Amino acid sequence: MVRLRLETFWDRLLIPAFVFFFQKLYPFRWVGDADRRTAAAAGGSMLVRSAALQRIGGIEAIRGELIDDCALAARIKGSGGRIDLSLAVHTASLRAYATFGGIWRMVARSAFHQLRYSALLLAGTVLGMTLLYLVPPAAVVTLSLHGDWAAAAAGLLAWGLMGWAEAPTLYRYGLSPYRGFALPLVAALYVAMTVDSARRHWAGIGGHWKGRAHRP
Repeated sequence: MVRLRLETFWDRLLIPAFVFFFQKLYPFRWVGDADRRTAAAAGGSMLVRSAALQRIGGIEAIRGELIDDCALAARIKGSGGRIDLSLAVHTASLRAYATFGGIWRMVARSAFHQLRYSALLLAGTVLGMTLLYLVPPAAVVTLSLHGDWAAAAAGLLAWGLMGWAEAPTLYRYGLSPYRGFALPLVAALYVAMTVDSARRHWAGIGGHWKGRAHRP
């Protein structure tokens, strides 16, 4: 996975969390483990052995895929091949999203596809993200309303731990680890993008990639 570009306020706020969440969806150690089904790739920089590509039927095998890099990795691993995914040090992306709208469209294009177009998985994702990222800070900032110091302390601890978990990604992009305290806000935005991805799919306007609309 190449280093993504951080040039604007929205880049610095949202892109490190994108990498962080990607690593949670596809733990890199699991990707490289031949005994696990988890497969992923990052399309900015991929090296594929010709024999592995031929074994799955060439590029034609993924021509209709919306998330084509991860689809390629899944087919190669599923055919008995080995894959590896790591964070690049010297390779950087040329693509810039820059604006809030650009990043929103990037996520909304494929988020519901990753959930296999399942309303149940969407509901579970929203619930899980809410409990994990939004409830802890809510318990802290609403202390004056509920008066439960134990709940507030537990919320503050959880809030700190989520920021600590994102810190390596923030360091990698030269950003202060204290930005991790903004993760609840960022998570809420990514939840909204995921819900919008589902809305676009149900409205028949989602999944546009490379100039065409994807139809599952």
